[in-house]
Amino acid sequence: MTDTRNDHRSIAREKAIAEGVKDVAAELRLIDIVNLVVYIQLEKHGNLDDLVASSVELYFKPDTLRYGWRAAVDTDWSGPTTVTLDMEFQNQGVTVFFSLILGPLNAGVEIHYFAVSGSSGDPEENTHRLVEAIADARLVPIG
Repeated sequence: MTDTRNDHRSIAREKAIAEGVKDVAAELRLIDIVNLVVYIQLEKHGNLDDLVASSVELYFKPDTLRYGWRAAVDTDWSGPTTVTLDMEFQNQGVTVFFSLILGPLNAGVEIHYFAVSGSSGDPEENTHRLVEAIADARLVPIG
């Protein structure tokens, strides 16, 4: 099952992911923005992977949340710089590919792909499985 935009389930899933990764986003925002921008512009994905992995390892079990090897930066004269990192979450048969969007004071997520292995076909149940998979993947409870 894939995610459908503008669907109340999609919003619930994005909220679940956002809540699950908020600590990781806070850790990533501690990194000097100049370093992130340079790594993105020079396509230093190995460096970005290391930075993300260092932030993730504090909160998630190994291999459940990782950098998706794609990033973008939005800098212009009219607003704050934002960094977008593609991320992958996999646990308990739930797979989510999403963008983590980091602003100076906040973060957001946008799901690009959502799948549940052995899905019952019930979208609400699939959302519930996502919430359970995130809780199981966390080393530190969401709080």
